[in-house]
Amino acid sequence: MDTAGQQTDGTRGSGASAPVAPLDVRWIHGSPSAKHNTDPDIQVHAYDEHTVILRQNMAIDYEAPFMFLLFGTARAVLIDTGATASADLFPLRRVVDELMESWLAGHPRDDYGLLVLHTHPHGDHVAGDGQFAGRLGTEVVDAALGTAWDFFGFRDDPDTVARVDLGGRVLECMATPGHHEASVTFFDPWTGFLLTGDTVYPGRLYVEDWPAFTRTVERLIDFCGRRPVTHVLGCHIEMTREPGRDYPVRTTYQPDEPALQMTTDQLRDIRRAIRSVGTRPGRHVFDDFVICRDDTPGAG
Repeated sequence: MDTAGQQTDGTRGSGASAPVAPLDVRWIHGSPSAKHNTDPDIQVHAYDEHTVILRQNMAIDYEAPFMFLLFGTARAVLIDTGATASADLFPLRRVVDELMESWLAGHPRDDYGLLVLHTHPHGDHVAGDGQFAGRLGTEVVDAALGTAWDFFGFRDDPDTVARVDLGGRVLECMATPGHHEASVTFFDPWTGFLLTGDTVYPGRLYVEDWPAFTRTVERLIDFCGRRPVTHVLGCHIEMTREPGRDYPVRTTYQPDEPALQMTTDQLRDIRRAIRSVGTRPGRHVFDDFVICRDDTPGAG
């Protein structure tokens, strides 16, 4: 990854993306008794040498969010920090430090940095931010609308595609409101991952702004038509493998989870679902997701 395919502007040429690897992972999914759970606090899955997917243990927090650690040649980025602040209960900083030390052992360099970004400001995605306070070479960008959108340049132009250069690996970042006004989606050309946070995932799609959500889904579909997206990855799994059936809220044992990854075809399914829902508020069940429309009165 260090130099192959890198262009002079820091972006990647057509031959520089990683080979498309399957994402056939059995994620930790809780246990019948949280007291007797023996899973790690954080599951670590190395998708490739430069890409790590993390999942928080349901015994620590039922949300069990996913986080993403991506390595460039100049710095790494951690996207989201999980649902628990305590480093004793949820040792995210220690796990990230160990992963970075291991990566740097194979790719030694000085002054390697860490950037912490977020998909949106809900508590189950930002609770671990404090663990990185004071860490040398680290920039934590607050997920709140003003701070995050200033960082990405969305305040001046919410339709822009911002670029975050990690060194030979340039993320493309989009404002994607609907679930939350400050929601951000990340595209990683190295893996082809489209990281959608809580906007799109196999679960309950909570919508606070229906018109914004509708525009966002259209934008994502259009974007995928112009990019080599391999997997659409949100931050939770809440569905079962039975079409149209989700696990109840606060479930801490989900032995029949479907895969985390979704497809661009499923984005089109969400667009069709949006049209089906129309102006009706409430809970609307579909095979691979549930739309929970709870936006302001009169929206839509």
